[in-house]
Amino acid sequence: MSDIYESAANSLGLFSSPCLTKVELRLTCKGISDRDALSKPDPCIVLNMQSHGQWMEVDRTEVIRSCVNPTYSKVFTLDFYFEEVQRLRFELYDINSSHNGLKEAIFLGSVECTLGQIISQRKLSKALLRPGGTVGKAIITITAEELTGNDDYIELSFSARKLDDKDFFSKSDPFLEIHRLNDDATLQLVYRTETVMNNLNPVWKTFKVSLNSLCSGDHERKLQCTVWDWDSNGKHDYIGEFEATFKEMRGAIDGRQVQWPCINPKYKVKKKNYKNSGIVILNQCKIIKMHSFLDYIMGGCQIQFTVAIDFTASNGDPRNSCSLHYIHPYQPNEYLKALVAVGEICQDYDSDKMFPAFGFGARIPPDYKVSHDFAVNFNEENPECAGIQGVVEAYQACLPKLQLYGPTNIAPIIQKVAKSASQEVHTKEAMASPAALAKSVLAEVPNQVVDYYNSKGIKPKVPSQYQSSRPFGP
Repeated sequence: MSDIYESAANSLGLFSSPCLTKVELRLTCKGISDRDALSKPDPCIVLNMQSHGQWMEVDRTEVIRSCVNPTYSKVFTLDFYFEEVQRLRFELYDINSSHNGLKEAIFLGSVECTLGQIISQRKLSKALLRPGGTVGKAIITITAEELTGNDDYIELSFSARKLDDKDFFSKSDPFLEIHRLNDDATLQLVYRTETVMNNLNPVWKTFKVSLNSLCSGDHERKLQCTVWDWDSNGKHDYIGEFEATFKEMRGAIDGRQVQWPCINPKYKVKKKNYKNSGIVILNQCKIIKMHSFLDYIMGGCQIQFTVAIDFTASNGDPRNSCSLHYIHPYQPNEYLKALVAVGEICQDYDSDKMFPAFGFGARIPPDYKVSHDFAVNFNEENPECAGIQGVVEAYQACLPKLQLYGPTNIAPIIQKVAKSASQEVHTKEAMASPAALAKSVLAEVPNQVVDYYNSKGIKPKVPSQYQSSRPFGP
């Protein structure tokens, strides 16, 4: 049996290609041409990544109305693979004011580069290549920052009261911007709220930012927060500002409000009795712990490995060397190679090492009726096999007894496994490639596990040796 494992490994090749790190990209653009003498563009940038020769949209920024020099608050988060050339294309569009989609948008041009180029320079500026291949005047600047340390997210809910009125015929239309003070004394936009129209006591929508984006994990890093009165021509009126830190914001974790006076420095100098231009209130600060795949695995999460084998006639006659089910006396066929490559990895996360194995698309004994859901060991009451070797032996034993048929219908097995999996989720705690094929099949499993549990609000179980009452903090 060891020959099968060795042959599978040698045939598929052993290597690993983990994500080296995650990178955040922030975008600014300068010098976008006006539509005409009376109107400015409403720019939006769409990020595309090349995959197998095709450009695929990854994400897009918000639309900034009437702006020729936009600074976007949207942050793109990408996985960086040192050993791969990750080609990116940033497409600039002028969005129709009545429709936020790209269908009626005007394509202004694009910039192409690799993720490696951005990371190596940290800040990359390139001229926009307009339709037709000519170089435009607009410049897109992409800034990269590695996501390190704490990956937790912060949920913040801001409001304000008694803001200064900047409009003659109506009340101010306020929005809030939060900038982070970097180590080189530059300011980096972290988040821009939506605009609340005609309201001096706005309540902005709750938003979420990573702790890394907000303050680089430094709870005492200064944050400059500015309140603006939005104007349709893009020349927004300054209302005031205040400085804060995440350490101060944490005061709102327990349901208490944290308040800052919004100050206009010019008014403070000119007006004798000036107090402030309003009060900005943090109503809620919620820390959202981002659990990793290892958190769940170390907390006891089990991954049940279930095998489904295609026994349809499209695989070819097992007696023919061209068949994927070819019975070779000394070497494993393609199905055995795949089974061993994937199973050898999955079995480490299943404590009892008992794996259900099913087949579909074959005529099975004793009456040789077509079945799309049968146990490979022919034991319908207990289709589990002992270890990967047990699955291999059951497959080799059943193959000569089957008549490959069709059609390809894996749905019954998927439904059975899904039903079994749904019965396992009964608690709010999760009890919780070396081979090329295994890498391709399993690469998304960690993210899928984490995303699933996060969507259900399920936290990993803390191993008993680590259980303690630890307050949040550096």
